[in-house]
Amino acid sequence: MRRLGAKAITALVVPKREVAWQILALNTEKAHNLKDKSLEVIRIFRNLIEDRAEKPEKEFGYYFEEAAFITLGLCYEKAPRFSGGVYNPFVRRLSTFSDASLTKALKDHERHAEMLLDLDAKVGEVVVKLKAKGFVSPYLKAFVVGRSNPLRFMSAPPPLEELIKTIRSKVERFNVDKIKQEDITASGGGAADDE
Repeated sequence: MRRLGAKAITALVVPKREVAWQILALNTEKAHNLKDKSLEVIRIFRNLIEDRAEKPEKEFGYYFEEAAFITLGLCYEKAPRFSGGVYNPFVRRLSTFSDASLTKALKDHERHAEMLLDLDAKVGEVVVKLKAKGFVSPYLKAFVVGRSNPLRFMSAPPPLEELIKTIRSKVERFNVDKIKQEDITASGGGAADDE
């Protein structure tokens, strides 16, 4: 700031935790990406548990924006390089704020996060096999999950846990020998580098 010629820096300090919990809504400087937003939401969630553990999660929906951010935040805490953008579409669609207390709701989110991390590991194994066959694309994870996710064909969406189990089962049976470069390109994954 000195190099810019500033003589003072103005700061607005509000010593109320309730205002800190509204950081997502108050941040107009730049939009958070999925990882930053999810990590911020899980921090807010943990702060709320300290004071209001028995209150229903639904009461705090305004602070969290979306229930999916809680689950994804837990994933990012355990695996900073977690591919949340690949899973966010179906997690967001099937996650709602619970009537259960924050403490009980956190246990559900933790269970879902563990399932997602396990699924991500299985998807990673398939991606390694695809790369070994010569497929090159930054969207291989999205391709594998997209091919394994039956949600768009279902008339009524299942609970999140059930869908994750279904996707995981399909990923475990994923046959990389049947995949062609055109399949990846058609899914929006782009062509290999040598084309």
